[in-house]
Amino acid sequence: MTGRIDVTTKAGGPPPDGADAVVWLTRLDTPAQPQPPAPRRTQQLVQRHKVFSPHLLVVQVGSVVEFPNRDPFFHNVFSLFEGKPFDLGLYEAGSSRTVVFNRAGISYIFCNIHPEMSAVVVALKTPYYAISDHKGTISIPNVPPGRYQIELWHERVLPETLNALEHTVSISEASSSLGTLHLPEERSLLKDHKNKYGQDYDNPTPSAPVYIRP
Repeated sequence: MTGRIDVTTKAGGPPPDGADAVVWLTRLDTPAQPQPPAPRRTQQLVQRHKVFSPHLLVVQVGSVVEFPNRDPFFHNVFSLFEGKPFDLGLYEAGSSRTVVFNRAGISYIFCNIHPEMSAVVVALKTPYYAISDHKGTISIPNVPPGRYQIELWHERVLPETLNALEHTVSISEASSSLGTLHLPEERSLLKDHKNKYGQDYDNPTPSAPVYIRP
């Protein structure tokens, strides 16, 4: 399955970037021959130069994500949002911690020491998903024919807008395109956020993002 993400910005804004939209398909009908579950490999969110890499990670529910510290100082990775709440505590350079993402949802991830650090993990119950590239192109391979619910996520689009864009699609041998999906850029995340205690950081960074709880 292929398609395209079209992100529109407010008048006078910079040219939109179509990258980092997540699109996934959840099967609604019963397949004639059930597909075997896809293997869930261990993935990484690396901490280096006070940055999580990659910024966006999509995994299937049950997957393990490692958080290696490649900086020469301590980090404290945490998430308090709907997907997978966790707090890895303080750990030193050269060490690593792991998290099992055993529930579906969006996890907004920060460091309790460095407010400029942020990442997002999207945990899904389906193997049929894609992340758009900078041109907005999406490609979901090996999708069997059937009826599916299509859902989307983008960090600059409000949750209620994303919910309204959900719809059903019928996929067949003759229909392999999702068309163009239009996403309005509705919010900027370049504001301060709180630490894991719900308090201001001791040395706040003006460019640190804030994530609004859905």
